[in-house]
Amino acid sequence: MIDEQKIYNEFEKYGGVLKTSELNALGLNSRQIKKLLEEGVLSKIKQGYYELADRVNAEEVIIARLFPEAVIFLESALMHYGYTDRIPTAWQLAVDRDSEKSQYAIDYPLIEPYYQMSNYLKVGVSTFEVDGVKVSIFDRDRTMCDIMRYENKLEKEVFTNAVKRYVKDPKKNIRHLFEYAEVFNITNKTQSQIGKWL
Repeated sequence: MIDEQKIYNEFEKYGGVLKTSELNALGLNSRQIKKLLEEGVLSKIKQGYYELADRVNAEEVIIARLFPEAVIFLESALMHYGYTDRIPTAWQLAVDRDSEKSQYAIDYPLIEPYYQMSNYLKVGVSTFEVDGVKVSIFDRDRTMCDIMRYENKLEKEVFTNAVKRYVKDPKKNIRHLFEYAEVFNITNKTQSQIGKWL
């Protein structure tokens, strides 16, 4: 007998996304999981990950549960901080360049991985919470360094607006900005781009 309430509670606890191992821990075997899929109780996000079929989950939660090591990056981070009004066509994620590339080939949500050296993934990481799930994102100051590094991938207007909005943001930390800029060897560029608006 499948205790659906118990299952619903567990989904609630994990922001609406459960792994096969978490369903197994609830006492569900692969046959029962298959039955719940056929009955339309569950739907499969990708191999080994499920959500309730009648619930729409925040994309940030799905990303955080599927790729716990990934960090929200570049234009997706700009959007989170209100530094752009343009919604990127896909979630831009910074991921370890040694991670298995095939895992990022999913239909939903749309993601665009940027492969980075693992030591870069630890610089300026912050988190925010959605439905009880912690989502990793680069902080404001690291995000500014990223747009300096990837300026050629951004439209001029997006770049300029982001810099102007960052400069006006009372939560910015210029000391962190230049510490990060040093790590990425972009101190001069950061000084000239941010300096002219300060």
